[in-house]
Amino acid sequence: MSDIGKLLLITGLALALAGAVLIVGARLGLGRLPGDIAVSRGNVSVAFPIVTCIVVSIVLTVVINLVLRLRG
Repeated sequence: MSDIGKLLLITGLALALAGAVLIVGARLGLGRLPGDIAVSRGNVSVAFPIVTCIVVSIVLTVVINLVLRLRG
């Protein structure tokens, strides 16, 4: 039973961290970078944050590589 509790705690912390990253990212302008596509017609709006995805991917790749090199 304690394994389930640990899993729930870790999942909750991961979700809280993801929420904090999204809030900070929105304040920094992620999702509205030049090259991101947003279409709005009537009651329907669709967004394709292509450039934001590329930027996040590059940043995560650099961070993960640095962590792995320092660790190993």
